[in-house]
Amino acid sequence: MYVQQFMKPHVITISPDENILNAMNIMKTKRINRLPIISKGELVGIVTDGDLRKASPSAATSLSKFELNELISKVTVKEVSTKKVITCSPETLIEDAALDMREHKIGALPVMENGKLIGIITQNDIMDAFLDIMGVRSSGERIVIEARDGLGVMNEVSSIIKQFELDITNLAVFHLSNRIVQILCRVNGEQTQEAVKTLIEKGYNVIQ
Repeated sequence: MYVQQFMKPHVITISPDENILNAMNIMKTKRINRLPIISKGELVGIVTDGDLRKASPSAATSLSKFELNELISKVTVKEVSTKKVITCSPETLIEDAALDMREHKIGALPVMENGKLIGIITQNDIMDAFLDIMGVRSSGERIVIEARDGLGVMNEVSSIIKQFELDITNLAVFHLSNRIVQILCRVNGEQTQEAVKTLIEKGYNVIQ
């Protein structure tokens, strides 16, 4: 699974010389949390709602609303933005993108191709990918097969499922301690219970 499958291809951007008041209004109107900064067709930074909040005067100020707006209208996004932007390509693996976000503690990655911004992938997009992998939105019955990890386990499990003409729509494997694995399957078919019974007879612990 690659970034290009889950990224948003239409990215709202902003100029480095735009003031932070306009940036705030854009984020509020478009319901987004960040704006890549583009200058002469190149990505030169990124500004987040957190950056804008830090740059705004405290709510405890004695200034009037008019004075506050006047003050923040003089601050440009380039003054409060992150200049060194962590990016990815459309061919980046989705798990690598998730790892980059986690390690750098950021909520999104601009997607670059040939030096141009072609999309953006966010934590919500990563969550959608996870939900797809887990089959949460898919039809079928969810079963979890617990077994000791070893050669031939996946082959035997899939053979039993095939024997009862069940279609595996989603599959994920979780490694527990002591070489125990949980194989999460979402299956479609009329003989799920028969397959479960056979798996149990073969010594597998099945959780439905």
